[in-house]
Amino acid sequence: MPIAYHPKPGTIVVCDFQNGFVPPEMVKRRPAIVVSPQIAARKGLCTIVPLSTGVPHVPMPWHVELRDLRLPRPWDEGPNWVKADMIYAVSFARLDLIRMGRDPKGKRTYFTTPLPRVDMQAIRKAILSSLGIATLTKPLQ
Repeated sequence: MPIAYHPKPGTIVVCDFQNGFVPPEMVKRRPAIVVSPQIAARKGLCTIVPLSTGVPHVPMPWHVELRDLRLPRPWDEGPNWVKADMIYAVSFARLDLIRMGRDPKGKRTYFTTPLPRVDMQAIRKAILSSLGIATLTKPLQ
């Protein structure tokens, strides 16, 4: 079920890239990280960067390995690499939280642990690098 609100930056969601995308774009469901804050003029949109378990053939400045990230099944086959060169603004209709199962009362539970600040800083730096404006990363060091 799609989300109905803008998750906080650093939240890990599942994005459905299956419809409307064409290779070499992402074309399957995969975890992604919310990188944008809620913006009033962009209702229903969220900016994300996808995660991949594939190690880049040649790691570039826009790839970030999240060594300490432990996602629940079926997304638990790390390592997890941020693909900051594949930044997307997507509709909430494409996004869902990662489901964990049900609590003892039968209520659905979700993975909601946000990424640490240091990881988000590295991701922002990688996004700037992917856009060819890496010189703006100096304030992030």
